[in-house]
Amino acid sequence: MHLTLRHQKQLKTLVIGALAWGIALLLFFPIFWMLLTSFKTEIEAFSTPPSFLFTPTLENYLTINERSDYFHFAWNSVVVSVLSTLLGMLVAVPAAYSMAFFETKRTKSTLLWMLSTKMLPPVGVLVPIYLLVKDAGLLDTKAALIVIYTLINLPIMVWMIYTYFKEIPKDILEAARMDGATLLQEVTSVLLPMSKGGLASTILLSLILCWNEAFWSLNLTSSEAAPLTALVASYSSPEGLFWAKLSAVSTLACAPIIIIGWFSQKQLVRGLSFGAVK
Repeated sequence: MHLTLRHQKQLKTLVIGALAWGIALLLFFPIFWMLLTSFKTEIEAFSTPPSFLFTPTLENYLTINERSDYFHFAWNSVVVSVLSTLLGMLVAVPAAYSMAFFETKRTKSTLLWMLSTKMLPPVGVLVPIYLLVKDAGLLDTKAALIVIYTLINLPIMVWMIYTYFKEIPKDILEAARMDGATLLQEVTSVLLPMSKGGLASTILLSLILCWNEAFWSLNLTSSEAAPLTALVASYSSPEGLFWAKLSAVSTLACAPIIIIGWFSQKQLVRGLSFGAVK
């Protein structure tokens, strides 16, 4: 009987492991196929059935380098993503602090209302926001993208940080106050160090969301402030899609954030499963 139970556990572990690997490979396949296609010629990219065996070429990457200034678009993505995340943290931390430690009967409903704004289709507010940005003289500027990215990610950032702050016992903060700590010292010396895991998860998620945001970058920029998402969209033309070149530019756009996500996956998964859901 003991052996049977052990074998059942081993079989269950094997099945779960195989299922996890199967799902992982299924999710990774589009990225693998995009990378593979980026080294094909346009004819090979359109071939039916698709070919796995071919002679790799760097033609697509060379063409992108000649046609576009990749580093200009990449720099715009970095600046917009980093600054909008920092601005969001400057707003989200005080907001989450007040909601977590000075909670009222309307706190939960306010948080739910903030999250509900994420359900609004961006196209529904495109015209008024476009007109506001135009009247402010901020079309095709990084400043406009930074403000908008901050606003659209703020509800998620506040909710995640609020959840982490709620896990910190109030007694610790009260002890700090009794020792003479000011509000600034309480936050910077006690609260933030104790919730650094949650803050890191929030920062990572915000960076990923900003990096991948395409709708507003396509509608509010043209060349000067255009990020990598706009560069990818530029390879779709009325003549059709150039799959090999589109795959190459998509690989270049996705590579930085994939690398960051890979090395910080544990922290990111913890933030998504604990901070945003619990």
